[in-house]
Amino acid sequence: MAAAVALQGVSKAFGDVYAVRELDLAIRDGEFFSLLGPSGCGKTTTLRMIAGFEFPTEGSLQIHGVEMALQPPNERPVNTVFQSYALFPHMTVEENVGFGLRMKKVGGTEIAERVKRALDMVRLSHRATAAPKQLSGGQQQRVALARALVNEPEVLLLDEPLGALDLKLRQAMQTELKDLQARVGITFVYVTHDQGEALTMSDRIGVMHEGRLLQVGTPQEIYERPTSRFVAGFIGEINLLPATVIDHDSVRLAGGRLVAAATGVAPGSEVTVALRPERLELYGVNEVIPTNLNTVRGRVTRRVYFGDVFFYDIDTTDGVIEVKEENRPGVDLHEIGEEAVVAWDPAASTVVER
Repeated sequence: MAAAVALQGVSKAFGDVYAVRELDLAIRDGEFFSLLGPSGCGKTTTLRMIAGFEFPTEGSLQIHGVEMALQPPNERPVNTVFQSYALFPHMTVEENVGFGLRMKKVGGTEIAERVKRALDMVRLSHRATAAPKQLSGGQQQRVALARALVNEPEVLLLDEPLGALDLKLRQAMQTELKDLQARVGITFVYVTHDQGEALTMSDRIGVMHEGRLLQVGTPQEIYERPTSRFVAGFIGEINLLPATVIDHDSVRLAGGRLVAAATGVAPGSEVTVALRPERLELYGVNEVIPTNLNTVRGRVTRRVYFGDVFFYDIDTTDGVIEVKEENRPGVDLHEIGEEAVVAWDPAASTVVER
């Protein structure tokens, strides 16, 4: 079966500046795929090329096996939802949703049926006769989704559609969007710079940086096993420690400490050891530490209370290491200024080339 969206060797240049370089990507039929990266990384340009608002400078772009690289937007089986809802204020919800169908001269009975189905999908049938100004921000976003879905696209493109919502509403809409995608069963291609959004909603994520696609994988793969220093540093909180590979299962940290870590990199290579704060444990210097754990000794320089967790900064010869400890009964607090030992299972280490 052909991929829902397939890009092969796609580049996009604006004059002498490349926004996207040599991008190869296959998005599966029916999956929720997110393009994630900082501003200017090329993710929105990629989405606009899929939509037909930009044409590739080079490369092939197919939707369900049909070449679309130079097709205009109205001849592509896609619809786009933007951060700006762009609802017509003088029209009701159902009139807004059916607008595109009326422009296509679809029959009145069919419009009514398709608009009702679309509003049912986004659970807004009860607001069909309301004006946009009578709706909350989340409801307006759902109207914009219904307006896109009513055209029955093969692929729905979403360009940071939750960016204008406040935090709580944005989190609620993340769940609604994922549930909606599961119900309608079509491919969603979602652009965001928000790691939490991507990790929460996606079946797979593509991380972009400076116009290049660095890694594609499930949220767990991206978070647990980044393949580059950029991906490691961009996704979530992480400690990045410079090291040198000694052999296939050990590295020497910059401070001189030899620790166990599966490297897969040639001995002598300069690498970065990536450690998630929640995978680290903090011991007092007189506590018994299991012998199978890596350890680095240092001094507590910061303790921050977040309710459910404490964050500690430990100043070591390898740099400052952040440790995240769950706040639960029986956990000893470590005071600022005291010596402590950071410990971790070697399996919690990810080694990437520096």
